[in-house]
Amino acid sequence: MTEKTTGASYAAAGVDIEAGDRAVELMKEWVKKTQRPEVLGGLGGFAGLFDASALKRYERPLLASATDGVGTKVDIARQLGVYDTIGHDLVAMVMDDIVVCGAEPLFMTDYICVGKVHPERVAAIVKGIAEGCVLAGCALVGGETAEHPGLLGPDDFDVAGAGTGVVEYDRLLGADRIRTGDAVIAMASSGLHSNGYSLVRHVLFDRAGMSLDQHVEDLGRTLGEELLEPTKIYSLDCMALTRTAEVHAYSHITGGGLAANLARVVPDHLHATVDRSTWTPGAVFDLVGKAGQVEQLELEKTLNMGVGMMAVVPQESVDVALTALADRGVDAWVAGEILDRGDHTEGATLTGSYAG
Repeated sequence: MTEKTTGASYAAAGVDIEAGDRAVELMKEWVKKTQRPEVLGGLGGFAGLFDASALKRYERPLLASATDGVGTKVDIARQLGVYDTIGHDLVAMVMDDIVVCGAEPLFMTDYICVGKVHPERVAAIVKGIAEGCVLAGCALVGGETAEHPGLLGPDDFDVAGAGTGVVEYDRLLGADRIRTGDAVIAMASSGLHSNGYSLVRHVLFDRAGMSLDQHVEDLGRTLGEELLEPTKIYSLDCMALTRTAEVHAYSHITGGGLAANLARVVPDHLHATVDRSTWTPGAVFDLVGKAGQVEQLELEKTLNMGVGMMAVVPQESVDVALTALADRGVDAWVAGEILDRGDHTEGATLTGSYAG
């Protein structure tokens, strides 16, 4: 008697379509919270729809786009089993890049890759992304959840996103607007944000032998709570500042550190100098430095050191800018100025020593 064999199936290969469908149902309520009037249709279509006739009010609209992820910070979320904050990081990484040029964030799509679809877990990730979109003022118009059994472990995941914004051509911000004598205003970060985690994880776990549930007195909470602190989203703050004061440029302080990111918006004939003595980096930066004996310059090339966004404004706009940011609850201060390039080879440098 010949034994009957069972044919191969998608489910047998590790892909659970029903779990994916349930995840979509669970995330719908969160996506609805991000809707803007220009969004057409609902979740579940092959493409997100945005009514471009809304751009008719612009004389020469420029579309700005960006895409990013959150790096190895996702592993902290996985280890802690906390999935509803990592989406804030994703939105910040994408939309705060878009707002730098003066653009209004319009809409975003996400991509979530998992080893195995756990519907509640996927929905929690999307909940965080949706909440981030609300904080950035953009709509979440669609996304994709991909199950990759065999390539990722059952609990492994990664997230990425892409966003679009719009800015009027003659209101485009950037290096062309910056002038000698402009002030550089720093806006405080909420912590490490979403950059440098490969260094941070190596230093704190591999070298210092620390654990996520370890309470750290200088941090006032556990290490895991500190490392999972969501990235601050500055989009609406920057848009409000641009409406209130004259702004020449913004710089989003992400991978590469403060000086390198600020240099990206400084024209070749000018130089930005930032005075370290104008602020004190948060305790987590000191922790990473001491635990790994990381040189200060290496920290500054990798981490934001307590500054998540910078604005370059003319001197006459400084008071108005600081007041506008304070009214929105943003901790901000004058950290530097724009000078002639002179003998400097870099576009931006840090000077002095940190306060405290």
